[in-house]
Amino acid sequence: MAPGAPALLLLSLLSLPGLPPRAAACPAACRCYSATVECGALRLRLVPSGIPPGTQTLFLQDNSIARLEPGTLAPLASLRRLYLHNNSLRALEPGAFRAQSRLLELALTGNQLRGLRVGAFAGLAQLRVLYLAGNQLVQLLDFTFLHLQRLQELHLQENSIELLEDQALAGLSSLALLDLSRNQLGTISQEALQPLASLQVLRLTENPWRCDCALHWLGTWIKEGGQRLLSSRDKKITCAEPPRLALQSLLEVSGSSLICIPPSVHVEPLEVTANLGEDLRIACQASGYPQPLVTWRKVAQPREGPPQAQAQPGGGVPGPGGPGASDTGSGMLFLTNITLAHAGKYECEASNAGGAARLPFQLLVNLSQQLLLAPAPPRAGDPVSHEHLPEVGGMAFRALGLATQTAIATAIALLALTALLLATMICRRRRRRKKAPGPPGEGALFVNDYSDGPCTFAQLEELRDERGHEMFVIDRSKPLFAEGPAEAAEGAAPGVAQGLPLQPPAAYEIRC
Repeated sequence: MAPGAPALLLLSLLSLPGLPPRAAACPAACRCYSATVECGALRLRLVPSGIPPGTQTLFLQDNSIARLEPGTLAPLASLRRLYLHNNSLRALEPGAFRAQSRLLELALTGNQLRGLRVGAFAGLAQLRVLYLAGNQLVQLLDFTFLHLQRLQELHLQENSIELLEDQALAGLSSLALLDLSRNQLGTISQEALQPLASLQVLRLTENPWRCDCALHWLGTWIKEGGQRLLSSRDKKITCAEPPRLALQSLLEVSGSSLICIPPSVHVEPLEVTANLGEDLRIACQASGYPQPLVTWRKVAQPREGPPQAQAQPGGGVPGPGGPGASDTGSGMLFLTNITLAHAGKYECEASNAGGAARLPFQLLVNLSQQLLLAPAPPRAGDPVSHEHLPEVGGMAFRALGLATQTAIATAIALLALTALLLATMICRRRRRRKKAPGPPGEGALFVNDYSDGPCTFAQLEELRDERGHEMFVIDRSKPLFAEGPAEAAEGAAPGVAQGLPLQPPAAYEIRC
């Protein structure tokens, strides 16, 4: 073969269209073969980049992945199996698996998931098996698994689930196995299991079951046909409460022993008057069995105009809308930095499987303390604002901040105080004028409207009533001007009008 022939042969072979392209690169430290990528136990904190798009099985177990970044799995639309167990995942963002429409098995066991948001499994239309065991889940909310209509196995054992809402399992019509063992469930409702039309295996053991009236249905359901779903081990549903039934099997307890005590509520006092800016704490004591769930809410008062702002228990800032926020379970109503919007009627409600009880509470807000916070009165010459002041108690006033409300209340109080001081000064001056002696005729009040002609002091006759008050009577029978110097000295006023004609005699009584 001529020199250089092997090289030419190699180039010709690479240029042939029928040969497959060079295999995609494998992420560093991972092992790739066929359609599988293994990246387990590599201390990874993120899903590695460079995973071949055609990967069908991806092993990422035993790493330190704490979050699935949005779009991280988007290029891996061919995945069939994804193993993320024993990582540090704390939450699943809604839509994190939206591109994995072909995924059949998802393992999330041994992570730190504390809750599951609605939509966390959106896109997993073909998922068959979901492992969520060994996490820190406390409650399962309504419609959490709504998008998993073909799911057949759901493993939730070894969590801390205390609450399973009535619609938490909605959409799981194909589910065959449900494992809820080794959680903290005290009760479960019949409505929660109704969507599971294809259920074949149910595991409920090792939960602290509270054997009361709310669990009566479960014992009856197991005895009537539910036994087919339970293995011999799973039938040992043991009561943890009440103490008289502790360690007994639910199937062995008679229905008459599964009782509930309706709640009763006590609030003391039923009415409180608080000052603006204060903090308030009101206790609602509830008794019953099982332990009642306590909820505080503010009762909306019907009123014309915009809806009244609601005060939020727990120290929240008042805000509009809704029947009011609640403080659930603690039995305490916390109100901080009280304003006028907090005033009104509240209601404490306690409920359990045996019923519900409510008790009203009235909060009044005192405005008198604002006088102590009044600023110095304005000095003479200072500019005075003519801006309209909102009415105290109106919606516009309640919408203002505490500092603005304080300033408005202070201004109104100062205006009232100023008016009172002015009235007092006027009264004192009038009294001094009455007591102080003056020249003849000073302080004498008379009216001359010329309706019956002019008059002068010459026609005034001084009288006193029984209390000593001065009275002057116009005597029209007297001449308009004094005749002679003697009469003029007795009381004629200097500078009176001259040459005016006399009018018919008439008399007016003038008091001062």
